[in-house]
Amino acid sequence: MEKHRCGWCLGDPIYEAYHDTEWGVPVKDDDTLFEFLILETFQAGLSWITILRKRDNFRKAFDEFDYKKIANYQQEKIDSLLEDAGIIRNKLKVNATVTNAKAFMEVQKEFGSFSNYIWGFVDGKPIKNALTNYKSAPPKTDLSDAISKDLKKRGFKFVGSTVIYAHMQATGMVNDHEVNCFRYNEV
Repeated sequence: MEKHRCGWCLGDPIYEAYHDTEWGVPVKDDDTLFEFLILETFQAGLSWITILRKRDNFRKAFDEFDYKKIANYQQEKIDSLLEDAGIIRNKLKVNATVTNAKAFMEVQKEFGSFSNYIWGFVDGKPIKNALTNYKSAPPKTDLSDAISKDLKKRGFKFVGSTVIYAHMQATGMVNDHEVNCFRYNEV
């Protein structure tokens, strides 16, 4: 018998694999949290599948999302990224990635890790919603509004509430799998 999946991923093997193995799984390590944060910022205004299809290119272009390296990117590296057809060549988003890497490390200094900071908003435990249809998931919440506001205050860019809610879903801070999805109780 076929497993029931959330409706948003159906029909695309990349989407289905991402849904089945990553989406909604609680992420507590800073390296992965940074990768998702950057991918989500690039996704702003685009579809997530566009980003997933370019994910390997993003990893190569951004030194495997090594925020320590990214924080020190010089103009020459930024210019080369803007010429890289394998990623989204948006000057504001590329520059925001460098800014966000620096802000990310400042948060680490203050809280011991970015994970401590971001998961502190949910007391370290995922919020488990009960969606019967993925279309009923909100694009943002009061909590994502608060996190977005705090990140912006800390100097982060492209971290609007909708981007942050998508980040919360992707990294398992909120479980928005449909209740009849096989992953709902697994994550």
